[in-house]
Amino acid sequence: MNAPRPARMPDQAPYGPAGVLSPISRDGRRTRTSDLVHDELVSAIRTLHLAPGSSLSETEIAERLHVSRTPVREAIARLADAGLVHVVPQVGTRVGLIRLWDVEEARFVRESLEVSAFEAACGSSSLDVGRLRALLDQQEESYRADDHDAFFLADEALHAEVFALSGYLRAWQAVQRMKLQLDRLRRLAQPDTASMRDLIDEHRLIVDALEARDLAGGRELISRHARRALERVPALCAQYPDYFTE
Repeated sequence: MNAPRPARMPDQAPYGPAGVLSPISRDGRRTRTSDLVHDELVSAIRTLHLAPGSSLSETEIAERLHVSRTPVREAIARLADAGLVHVVPQVGTRVGLIRLWDVEEARFVRESLEVSAFEAACGSSSLDVGRLRALLDQQEESYRADDHDAFFLADEALHAEVFALSGYLRAWQAVQRMKLQLDRLRRLAQPDTASMRDLIDEHRLIVDALEARDLAGGRELISRHARRALERVPALCAQYPDYFTE
């Protein structure tokens, strides 16, 4: 096996709208253009392709997404209301910093709801962990390919499936809406290859506990797993001091 190497850190990524945003395609959908712009920007912020503190240009975003400036302005206003960007008149617009309290709050909500989802799934009379096993296989493939983006997507899908098995998939959607700051921290702390192996092993233990309907074991595993990213906070704050705020 090749020796583990660090994942590419975000400051090596091509930040800025011109580097990460793609033209919007409506595909016959009746969704408002401003909603599509909003979703595109949220995704770029969540994945750190738009770095904390980076500047945003309405003109550049509109050109990149092939839309007018009006839906961009509407989307940015929504992001500002949510605290994801900061608009300073006569100065400009910047992506908000990672708020550490929001990270901790998101961890609390995610851990609490996922433990509850695990318990509900254990009580299901038609429990089938087949899709979870398939997602573990996808994570193994991502590990072998050293593909951190694919791993992150498979990770998210695995946790979503636990909520789906519980019968409370909309609870996961609620978690998704509020854990953006936590996801930014997770992407900043993207694991090296060795840590990716550890995460897969933890996921496998969670799936094994679910299949065995091991409530106590599952609760402990999920709680430990949910807190893993927070262990890196001091080191990340020291390495990227301009990305964080209380």
